[in-house]
Amino acid sequence: MYLTNRVIVLRGQASLLHYSVTQPTTSVTDMSDPESCLLQSWHHNARSWIEAIRSGSIESRLQVTDQAILLAVQSRQPECVLDLGCGEGWLLRALAERGIDAVGVDGDATLVEAARAAGSSMVHLASYEQLVEATVDIGRDYDLICANFALLHQDIIPLLAAMNALLAPGGALVIQTLHPWSAAAGDYQDGWREETFTGFKGHWQPMPWYLRTLSSWIRALDMAGLRLTDLQEPQHPQRPVPQSLLLVAEPRG
Repeated sequence: MYLTNRVIVLRGQASLLHYSVTQPTTSVTDMSDPESCLLQSWHHNARSWIEAIRSGSIESRLQVTDQAILLAVQSRQPECVLDLGCGEGWLLRALAERGIDAVGVDGDATLVEAARAAGSSMVHLASYEQLVEATVDIGRDYDLICANFALLHQDIIPLLAAMNALLAPGGALVIQTLHPWSAAAGDYQDGWREETFTGFKGHWQPMPWYLRTLSSWIRALDMAGLRLTDLQEPQHPQRPVPQSLLLVAEPRG
């Protein structure tokens, strides 16, 4: 989920790290502090999120995006992965089943407890701010760090730079996020949007998230000392647009 201030699977304060929008989103027009609203919404939505993931109710994840992130991670043949914004831990468990040591970190205590209870012992509770400031020890020298729908706030460069510093030589950062063209709904520019979770079961609080264009993603990676080495657009063969954007980046030499 979203880590304020997820191979680690980064997911901080409950993130879209493992979420793929299934309906058009709207611009945020009435939130004076979207970063705080993003954090608050994930604290509120944590239990509903756990139920949605474990019941398999998010179609795009089942059809496309879960497999896409697993294939991207396995293709690098990592021994140790960090899941940034790991949420309730589905990716940690999937990697462990494939013989990969996986460590998780998330900013929401409910999600961290759920991940630990489901069998993932190495799951840290830390906000994005704490990761940026390195006030919580989550390990280092990871072969791969994965952020699966976990980077939803505006200023991601400090966090990307902090993750860059935790990579082992030859390591890589794998990011799966909402495809900006698919999610833009005709308004293709950086800016805050709002996910209302329409059609989802449970009690959800609307969640602001920051949409960035492809060029904005590439620029952020560059400013964090990373270079893009691969770009994929996972797509269901019967869908007209990609379900996600998948970026692989390595430290700039």
